Amino acid sequence: MLNRYKTLRKQAQKEIVIKKSRFIGYGKPVETEEEAIAFIEEIKKLNWNATHNCSAYMIGERDEIQKQSDDGEPSGTAGKPILEVIKNQGLKNVVIVVTRYFGGIMLGAGGLIRAYTDGAVAATEAAEAITQVLHREVIVDVDYTWYGKLENELHGRGVRVGGTEFTDRVVVTCLPEAPEAERFAAWMTDLTQGQAIITIGEERYFIDGE
Repeated sequence: MLNRYKTLRKQAQKEIVIKKSRFIGYGKPVETEEEAIAFIEEIKKLNWNATHNCSAYMIGERDEIQKQSDDGEPSGTAGKPILEVIKNQGLKNVVIVVTRYFGGIMLGAGGLIRAYTDGAVAATEAAEAITQVLHREVIVDVDYTWYGKLENELHGRGVRVGGTEFTDRVVVTCLPEAPEAERFAAWMTDLTQGQAIITIGEERYFIDGE
């Protein structure tokens, strides 16, 4: 799993008008190619009477899956520019569809490339680019006598906490960034003078800064 990657926060859309043609950019984060294809089909059904529904998606830790479609526009004037926006913004696991309703004025190849580029950028602006950061659970099980010190240290260092359970002991699920998990566990051992029961748990993504 990647330690961090940039993607879109949500499904969203934004419309722009270029020389009387309406371009509606739709963006969505996806995990699989099947999700991307389903989204493209959904937009095509929604805009069944549009002139074109052009699209591109890029999926995988190493961008293994990259597809684009001009959907009837001249070759290279729609799908490729959309895919280039995804690449240039450094996005992963996203699909973008740019729908065009023709307004009667021909744009030419250069004009189409710029229009579909602008439509794709509009989609990413609406869907909001975010950075997902991989964290790992470090579960710290301590006696109540250590909890005050532990809480203060975690708060002081701004460590993400996934939850705290209070039974006969206190169990705190800490979430340091994944590469720091082992070092964090060692710090917890030192902080509690070896009294904590520490378990390394699952990895999870969280949005950077939130």
